[in-house]
Amino acid sequence: MSLDHDRQAAPGFWKSRTGLVTLGFLAIALFFLLTEHRAHVFGVLPWLLILACPLMHLFMHRGHGHGGRHRHGGQKPDQGGEP
Repeated sequence: MSLDHDRQAAPGFWKSRTGLVTLGFLAIALFFLLTEHRAHVFGVLPWLLILACPLMHLFMHRGHGHGGRHRHGGQKPDQGGEP
């Protein structure tokens, strides 16, 4: 038998007994986290929105070429590329 055949015969982690127990535990933990700590979870949401503004500005405005820092070859816009 080849190694590929052995790999296909073995079930994945999430389909094994241990994986199913882990998924069940995570589902129960998520349920109790949301039901018992709803005020804490929802209390953080406005701060996450405020934090999202500078993070989006930082990561989404890359590559716009602000201030001429991203020009290729050091040419000025009015040179046109030919001498």
